[in-house]
Amino acid sequence: MTDLIVMKTTGKSAPKMEEGSPDPAKLIKGKYKTKTWNHFTGEDDRLYCGIWESTPGKVPVAYAEWEFCHFISGRAVLTNEDGKKWTLKDGDAFIIPAGFKGTWETVEKVRKHYVILMPKA
Repeated sequence: MTDLIVMKTTGKSAPKMEEGSPDPAKLIKGKYKTKTWNHFTGEDDRLYCGIWESTPGKVPVAYAEWEFCHFISGRAVLTNEDGKKWTLKDGDAFIIPAGFKGTWETVEKVRKHYVILMPKA
């Protein structure tokens, strides 16, 4: 029998929280501190699912992986390398395709669900 995986950030079933921050030389604006609760890793360590949050700040991004995001709360602006912008807020769901390059700016503290699929080796 297989159980459901319920994603929580507190309590007995919550995974260990990982804190992060970008290389200061790459930080464009703000402090941009992150927290990640990875609830599932599978498919030969290529698939990751969980909850992620960040404080306000702006960083460069270059995705080799595919990512599905659903904002629980907050607001961010993603800008691709051609300058096209998307403003995303709580309730929004979106996919960042592999190959996306640009910036991620958290405007209001973001908390999101994520599903990441890494490329095959």
